Amino acid sequence: MTRLRIVHAVFSSKLAGGEQHCADLANAQAELGHEVHVVGPAGAQVSKALCARVTYHGMRFPLLRGWRLRRLAGALGADVVHGHLGPACKATACATPHVRVGTLHVGYKPHHHAKMDGVICVNIKQVDTLGGYKGPHQVIYNWAPERGSCVSTGQTSASPLRSELGIPAEVPVVVSVGRLHPSKGMHSLIQAFQVYAPPQAHLVLIGEGPQRQELETLAAGDARIHLVGFRWDVDALLADATLYVSASLEEQFPLSMLEAMRAGLPIVATATQGACEMLSPAQSAIVPIGNVPAMGQAIAHALVPGVQGVQRHIEYDMSRFDRATAVKSTLDFYTEVAQHRGATRPELKETTLEDARA
Repeated sequence: MTRLRIVHAVFSSKLAGGEQHCADLANAQAELGHEVHVVGPAGAQVSKALCARVTYHGMRFPLLRGWRLRRLAGALGADVVHGHLGPACKATACATPHVRVGTLHVGYKPHHHAKMDGVICVNIKQVDTLGGYKGPHQVIYNWAPERGSCVSTGQTSASPLRSELGIPAEVPVVVSVGRLHPSKGMHSLIQAFQVYAPPQAHLVLIGEGPQRQELETLAAGDARIHLVGFRWDVDALLADATLYVSASLEEQFPLSMLEAMRAGLPIVATATQGACEMLSPAQSAIVPIGNVPAMGQAIAHALVPGVQGVQRHIEYDMSRFDRATAVKSTLDFYTEVAQHRGATRPELKETTLEDARA
């Protein structure tokens, strides 16, 4: 195996699905013996999800990120610069001496991805959106990393969800994991839950974001609805759930849904690209995007005790979402892109690491 120097870029201060994927990919590549670096904002949560073998470079200021990323990659002698999410992909495009790869966590946008040497699609439908893009592309599915598995988080798994919130064992618990942002449809989920869910059921929203105050206002006075914020111990919390719901308006390949599948939870999901590709209608309820009554009725049906055909634990086929396979495919794709580009390792010795990080 050729040992690579890989620089990942992700410019988000919070840790959502795309950032979590970047961190675990970096960890996995480092485990295989590659030299791996991650570049992001100083103090970003993604730094806490990295193992000790991965070096994190925190940029103290958001200005001229593309130029500074190029300088840092040059100082490190990087073989590959891999961008995650739009702003980082836009900056990665400036790293012209290096192989530049972008993952379409949200979707293809020409102003972010057109200058990439190669793009990784996270679902098959994304291939149809590439338009005039001429570089190599490949579909590589995400996987569900175990959040908080890295010792650098400094956190241990919390108490089970029911004990923490005082919910009795026999009461159904509906859980949704995601950023509290309008695109995640949490407001629609609250509305559907309040109208259609059984009166004894509880709803737990795991995540943080700019819509928190709006959601708290919407749920005000309803003691059954809990906003518990960002959590590392998602797997432990899902183990106490009865049903998982994704109300998103757009999802390419949600890691939280993979976590729910790993937990064997029944799922109600809106018909986003990711959900339609990940889930089988025979095992899950897929409802129209933004249709509150349809979502509420699906939740109510999934929670009715003793109804024939309602499954309480589902064995999903997770073989498509294998970590080792995806990591190998990503490394192989780097080689394909490098060969297509005719790239060689750059030697940019005039830039110091301190200059590049500034």
